[in-house]
Amino acid sequence: RRNYMKPISEWHQVVRNKDYELLSEILDDEVIFYSPVVFTPQKGKKIALMYLSAAAEVFEGNSFSYTKELVEGNNASLEFQLVIDGTEINGVDLITWNESQKITEFKVFVRPLQGVNALHKKMGEMLEKIS
Repeated sequence: RRNYMKPISEWHQVVRNKDYELLSEILDDEVIFYSPVVFTPQKGKKIALMYLSAAAEVFEGNSFSYTKELVEGNNASLEFQLVIDGTEINGVDLITWNESQKITEFKVFVRPLQGVNALHKKMGEMLEKIS
């Protein structure tokens, strides 16, 4: 059972410590990232690293926290909340990993629409800075 949780406990470590080296280690080379604001799935470790690192920086100084966690087999659902520019946002990270304990799929869902818009704006600014 513990081994099933490895990618999720490592993900929490990445979020807590902004450990992008560990993030790189736990992402599969062919990982697919689904953004709440970009229509097309983002394929590959490089782009997923960019989006997830930018998100971690955007959430810095905000009230980001995970509030619920469900893990079944090699799938996890992590509910989160944060505030950006006075907008209360909540969302879900859906994470799937393979036999090698590498994350193969990362989907982010966010609500409400004002939250999506605030996140989109902040992510755009952060992606410009880091790219």
